[in-house]
Amino acid sequence: MANQVKTDICVIGGGSGGLSVAAGASQMGAKTVLIEGSKMGGDCLNYGCVPSKALIAAAKKASCLKNASDFGITGQAPSVDFPKVMDHVQEVIGSIAPHDSVERFEELGVEVIQGYGRFVSENELEVGDTRVTARRFVIATGSSATAPPIPGLEDAGYLTNETIFENRVQPDHLIVIGGGPIGLEMAQAHARLGSKVTVLEAFKAFGRDDPGLSAVVLKTLREEGVDIREGVKISDVKKDAGGAYQVSLGEDSSAEVLVGSHLLVAAGRKANVEGLNLEAAGVEYSPKGVTVDSRLRSTNKKIYAIGDAAGSYQFTHIAGYHAGIFIRNALFRLPAKVDYSAVPWVTFTDPELANVGLSEDAAREQYGDKIKVLSFPFADIDRARAERQTDGMIKAITTDKGRILGAGIVGPHAGELIHPWGVAITGKLKIGTMASYIAPYPTLGEISKRAAGSYYTPSLFSSRTRAVVKFLSFFG
Repeated sequence: MANQVKTDICVIGGGSGGLSVAAGASQMGAKTVLIEGSKMGGDCLNYGCVPSKALIAAAKKASCLKNASDFGITGQAPSVDFPKVMDHVQEVIGSIAPHDSVERFEELGVEVIQGYGRFVSENELEVGDTRVTARRFVIATGSSATAPPIPGLEDAGYLTNETIFENRVQPDHLIVIGGGPIGLEMAQAHARLGSKVTVLEAFKAFGRDDPGLSAVVLKTLREEGVDIREGVKISDVKKDAGGAYQVSLGEDSSAEVLVGSHLLVAAGRKANVEGLNLEAAGVEYSPKGVTVDSRLRSTNKKIYAIGDAAGSYQFTHIAGYHAGIFIRNALFRLPAKVDYSAVPWVTFTDPELANVGLSEDAAREQYGDKIKVLSFPFADIDRARAERQTDGMIKAITTDKGRILGAGIVGPHAGELIHPWGVAITGKLKIGTMASYIAPYPTLGEISKRAAGSYYTPSLFSSRTRAVVKFLSFFG
């Protein structure tokens, strides 16, 4: 006889989105059950955001030592103890893990069931010998790395974001398949720590970002020694007798063969929805995730999906945003809907690449020629000059009436500097608000005010303005 559990909310998945729902629902008085078959904290804590940023931080320290001579400071070149670098990564994970632990959530009143669940009916989920009946379910199972269909790849084996942070042997030559954010972040970090790195991209690196902004990052990575190859066809992957990877490029007899000590695949992700037996619950899905409406409800209106499992933007902050939408719908019966007009995303290379809202191409597709593109370089910001971080720029997109539609920044701390643009888009503000606030000097954030002010440059310094000033001068 199965153990029977009845609850208000059943959350499937203990990643960032699922934990946000579980904590919020329980503290608001809803009886809540959380199902997790692997590590609490999910991909973000254990394999994604947290470990990658910890590794990037270590690599940046090494880079700062290498470049200190630019400031008149000389000393011994950095010596990298790779196992200790990875100890740092694990220590960071460990310091955050208690916040996401089973114990903490049980203290919050959540019943945590450790195991993998599968639906047995439209309102029942089975986890081992436990059967959970819930008024509302939320699928927050996240996503996992996928690999392209390259001959020999599966037999050779490879690293993904789920395994690379467990590697304690510094790569002599790291080959990265995939020129997106994950691949390029890991490429730069390993290169700065002393590894030779080659990135292989089938199409264009940073293919989803503004090409003018992403070009700044690619230039920097190449200057730091990362070999980035675009439009590459990989014909075969295998391991030789010594355990080295042999990656064949091209298809003829003269194909180049790259030899690497480690191979990382960062070429896409798929939603973790298989194995849930969603058919039994009447839930439609695809490899991209659960089919949901604007309120995140599946085809079974009592079952919701959030985060990567909902098939939209694969960002931790979107999972958190979705959690709020679910809470308003399921607990307060408010018809809350998702609004993706101000979605931000950041690639944490150095320089960072940050975006929010519409890109220039997307804005032109939606508004035609009725937009204005404003830009300003970091080279003209005094604080950037003081810190010798002058590469990069900001690009802001507005309507011809000045309403802010989107912004992109490539440069130092771009992920922090993008925040006010997200506020502006969410609040449907016009560019005048950004241009008229008082910015402290000298700060990198001045770049936003300077870019916004350029909206008025053509009219402010026009012949008409000069004529008005000259006319008013006659009155004393």
